[in-house]
Amino acid sequence: MAFSEELRQAAGEQWDRVINHRWTKELASGTLDLKVMRRYLIQDHRFLDAFVVLLSSMIAHAKSLEDRIPGCQFLALITGKENTYFERCFQELPRCTEADRSKIPDAACTRGFDQLMRDAAKSGSLGEMLSVLIVCEWSYLSWSKIVDKDATRENFVLFEWIDLHTSLEDVVAYLRKLLDEEGQRLDAEGRERCKARFLQAVQLEEGLALGKLWA
Repeated sequence: MAFSEELRQAAGEQWDRVINHRWTKELASGTLDLKVMRRYLIQDHRFLDAFVVLLSSMIAHAKSLEDRIPGCQFLALITGKENTYFERCFQELPRCTEADRSKIPDAACTRGFDQLMRDAAKSGSLGEMLSVLIVCEWSYLSWSKIVDKDATRENFVLFEWIDLHTSLEDVVAYLRKLLDEEGQRLDAEGRERCKARFLQAVQLEEGLALGKLWA
C-alpha cells in the first residue's frame, strides 16, 4: 500500500467527517451563513503565511529540480490567485476590514495549525512536511469534488472557494508521489513521525470546520 494511502486510512472515520460535513454541503448549496464564512476565512487566512513557509521549506528539501518545479508552481497559486481571493472576500463581506479582523482572536485550531506548519517546516524532514501539506490539499480536493456537481454559482465568496480546490488534482498527485517515495526511504521511526503529523493535521482540519464557526 502506498504510504499516503496508509496515512489516510489511519485517520479512519475522522477523515470521512472532514470531507463530508455540514459546512461543505451548505457552502455548495449557497445556504451557508455568510457570518460563518466570514469567521472561517478570517481564521484560515491567519495561517496562510505559515503554509507558505512550510511549502517553501518542502520545495527546498525536495530531492531534485524536477521535484521542486511543481511545488514552485503551486506556491505561485497560493500567493497569487488564492491570496487574492481572500482579499476580495474581505472587501466584499461586512465587518471585514483589517481593523475589524485584528479584533478577532485566533481560534485554538488556528493556533494549532500555525504551530504545526512551522514546526514541520523547521523539522528538516521532507516526509513530515509532506504529511502536513497533503492533508490540507487532499482533504480539500476530496470534499470539493463531492459537492462541486451540485454547487450554486451565485456568490463568489462561496463558489470560488470550491473552484480553487477542485483544480488541485495534479497538486495532490504530486504531493502524494513525493510522500510515497519518501515513505520508502524512511525507517519505522520516521514513518511514525509522519503519521503523527498527518493525524494532527486531520484533527485540526476537523476543528477548523466544526469548531466555533457555528457559534
